[in-house]
Amino acid sequence: MTNHCSKPKMSSEIWVAPFFGLGHLLPCMELCKHIASRGFKTTLVISSNLSVSIPSSFTQHPLIQILEIPSPPPQPPSPGSDPMLQHRRHHSQMASGLVELLSARPDPDRPFCAILDVLMGFAFEVFHKFQVPTVAFFTSGACSAAMDYATWKAHPEDIRPDEVRLLPGLPEDMALTYLDLKRRPHGPPRPPPDNGGAPGLGAGFPPPPGLGSKKMGPPKPGKQPMWMEAAEVAITLLINTCDDLERAFIDYITHQIGKPVWGVGPLMPEQYWRSAGSLQDREIRTNRRSSVTEDEAIQWLDSKPRGSVLYVSFGSEVGPTMEEYPQLAGALGEWTGPFIWVIQPDAGRSGPPPAFTGEQGQPEEGYYPHGLESKVGERGLIIRGWAPQLLILSHPSTGGFLSHCGWNSTAEAIGRGVPFLAWPIRGDQYYNATLVVRHLKVGYNVAKDLSKTVKKEDIVKGVERLMGDEDVHETAARLRAKFENGFPASSEAALDAFVDFISQKDK
Repeated sequence: MTNHCSKPKMSSEIWVAPFFGLGHLLPCMELCKHIASRGFKTTLVISSNLSVSIPSSFTQHPLIQILEIPSPPPQPPSPGSDPMLQHRRHHSQMASGLVELLSARPDPDRPFCAILDVLMGFAFEVFHKFQVPTVAFFTSGACSAAMDYATWKAHPEDIRPDEVRLLPGLPEDMALTYLDLKRRPHGPPRPPPDNGGAPGLGAGFPPPPGLGSKKMGPPKPGKQPMWMEAAEVAITLLINTCDDLERAFIDYITHQIGKPVWGVGPLMPEQYWRSAGSLQDREIRTNRRSSVTEDEAIQWLDSKPRGSVLYVSFGSEVGPTMEEYPQLAGALGEWTGPFIWVIQPDAGRSGPPPAFTGEQGQPEEGYYPHGLESKVGERGLIIRGWAPQLLILSHPSTGGFLSHCGWNSTAEAIGRGVPFLAWPIRGDQYYNATLVVRHLKVGYNVAKDLSKTVKKEDIVKGVERLMGDEDVHETAARLRAKFENGFPASSEAALDAFVDFISQKDK
């Protein structure tokens, strides 16, 4: 990582606060490293439940430190209890902890700026009370934010099944269709992010204008984006993306909100950018429970032809329904090529995922494809639990990615030239899938109508199309070439512009 020579004054300190879950924590950690390399004391503020996911190497930089807000492990919900109650308690603990941290410091010792995940609505309120300027940070990409905004402005409630509706200011290939708006509730409802109505803040804690008047849960297509309220009170916006992927969408958001917007990513480990080939996750990420070691995964991958392996993973927080898992198992059993399937111990289970709540211990058992391993033999590698994703995506044998299109997974695969079979589950994943399929043209959707249960036949047809399409692989390789020189130069320049901007604000 570049060490920049311009140094801010010694009292300058920036706090960075991620939302809950690894998908939010990991890019925030990388952002801290980039900011610290520019001479700022940088403090990552987290719930203590997240501390187990931070490698010891993170705080080796002399300008990086961690502040933990005590958060006891969540208790299993009692039958019939409000599923939102535990979530609100967690937000209340975080908000109260931030108040205590800021109250304990006199004005000169408080951070002069706080970079907050856009889902941390309650945190924007806290820093507003203490007159600390805030920066809204999107751990997801620019396309999903822009599409949320443009869809809201387009009022698509009356769109016809045969209509294609252009979105002014956005590329034509992102035009809305009737199927784009058909989304189903996927499994049990997830508790939406709470936006500051957390109990325990007490009186005298009024939200700033526009913040706290609405819930910040994931909006339905066509509703006001949840990030709008945070953007209204923030001094600027940072997005975990770069010009080569999403320049049109960064420009669109900048034009719409009238504030500086910078693409400062993709925020991935420095080793990812340094290594064009083999990469071992254990060197850069805290290892977790897994049925397969990294060495075993490498050995299996080494035995397969170049570009032949389909990698199947839905991340740690979402996945298909319990009805769809057998369809996926049947498809992988019927397809004749090699595959790696990562399946979580709680796959298809009810309730919020442990990665979201910070829950430790034994999760409720979920779906497992019993009998598939004996059927496919060495053709398949099923990983139960944590998987070395960076290693798998970086291996030359990997030729396709059946993915939920979470933003971190999407950026990691694009940077390694691996095309997609997109199976979005919720939220920004739908727009990430649209970006991948229509705009970047490095993949296909697993099914035409994602509001319906995905069937085995859809999956088999999609896998065969993806793995056999030379054009999509060539397009993915050309996009990968844009990242061969490491962390994007446009993002380095954006980070420089951002620190210059906030340094001027501090004077």
